[in-house]
Amino acid sequence: MHDKYLPMGSKIKENYSVKKTMGNIVKTDNISIGQGSQLVLISGPCVIENYEMTYEIASFLKELTHNLDIPFIFKASYDKANRTSINAFRGPGLADGLDILERIKTELGITVISDVHTINEIDHAARVLDIIQIPAFLCRQTDFIIKVAETGKPINVKKGQFLSPWDVKNIVDKVTSTGNRRILLTERGTMFGYNNLVVDFRGIKIMQDIGCPVIFDATHSIQLPGGAGTSSGGQREFAPTLARAAVAAGADGIFMEVHPEPDRALCDGPNSLKLDTLDALLSQLIAIRKAMVG
Repeated sequence: MHDKYLPMGSKIKENYSVKKTMGNIVKTDNISIGQGSQLVLISGPCVIENYEMTYEIASFLKELTHNLDIPFIFKASYDKANRTSINAFRGPGLADGLDILERIKTELGITVISDVHTINEIDHAARVLDIIQIPAFLCRQTDFIIKVAETGKPINVKKGQFLSPWDVKNIVDKVTSTGNRRILLTERGTMFGYNNLVVDFRGIKIMQDIGCPVIFDATHSIQLPGGAGTSSGGQREFAPTLARAAVAAGADGIFMEVHPEPDRALCDGPNSLKLDTLDALLSQLIAIRKAMVG
């Protein structure tokens, strides 16, 4: 890897450098993500709680982003397989969850993304999802990554909290080995001691230099993993600050989990944003993006 990205004293592998390996724009439906494109919003509740609430959130986000004239991708998980506690709410599951996502996708005419957790569910999910998300904790699972890539769908890889930005090049190589070059990379913070994350904004440029658009996950980056004992905590008050910084650093999109009443959310409430705060924040982010790309 290129030594400019490494601390002094780091050992550098021979013949390995961070370099662009592909185009830096990913397209799905009528949305282009990457260099020079509009800032894209990926947003929704952490998990599907029920059809009615999920539809309410998706409808709100569609109208808001239409009014602000920015691309929107709806995100909600049908299963949260990596919850802290065995007793935590996981969602409706694969079959019922995908049915809900498909209904909302069709009724609202929106692009949808969700995360997959096992090889057995990938083909089922690919029939509904426009973009398939690889969770951070699974981003080094080779067979899993290859199976997702072989669907031919665009892929959003959440960078593991345990990886450096330049390590993501190895994940990209696994995906492109299948011929799939439609890859988004998402920065979501790095472990910083126990129950805490920190964001190194240099990582946005480093991962873009690999040749992929980079999304910044503003709400998971302020998560306190396992910080509430049987669940993760969070400091949602810092999400707007980090989102503004990420767009200024060149991020191609923002990922934010939202909820009508975050304090009553069944998953990731402490780091979810309230719906009625989004208009002002997104307006700021759009203005920063325009200043960055002209």
